[in-house]
Amino acid sequence: MTQKVIKSNKRALKRKTKKLITPVNIGTDHIRGSINASINIVEYGDYECPYTGMAYPIVKEIMKQFNTKVYFVFRNFPLIDIHPHAQHAAEAAEVAAAQDKFWQMHDYLFEHQKALDDNHLLQYAERLGLDINKFKKAVSEHTYAPLIEESLKTGIDSGVEGTPTFFVNGERYEDSWDLETFSNFLKTLNT
Repeated sequence: MTQKVIKSNKRALKRKTKKLITPVNIGTDHIRGSINASINIVEYGDYECPYTGMAYPIVKEIMKQFNTKVYFVFRNFPLIDIHPHAQHAAEAAEVAAAQDKFWQMHDYLFEHQKALDDNHLLQYAERLGLDINKFKKAVSEHTYAPLIEESLKTGIDSGVEGTPTFFVNGERYEDSWDLETFSNFLKTLNT
């Protein structure tokens, strides 16, 4: 009898974690595209993760292909045990967001993924025209660490264990995220 209860609980947990627990929040999430789009993609990613880095151009291409039919949300999920610069990179992106330049920093971080130490982050902030004094202060005081911690928690609550993890219209996307497979899946939602 006890084994049946354990198996039942495991199945229920597995079903539960296939859904995005924390819905998209227009006020706090980083959204690219129109929120009126019929398809939304939420990615939990890590700026230092090579797999998230490989997914970056695929997501950009999907956004181009589907244009107004898709909106994209990026949520921080820094895997600090294996990516020592991921937390600071996420904080740099959040500091940029406070200066209305999240997506510029997001793109820059992925396009320069192999150089995410603090000196490079400062250079990127300068190149993007951020207020450097505000940037240095926020990064040194870890002003946005609680926001990143909350993002991490929402990912864990939704069953995220690694990066990148995608949710499409609130359901975990479990197939390959290569461009052809992902695009074909999205086309089935767009008919």
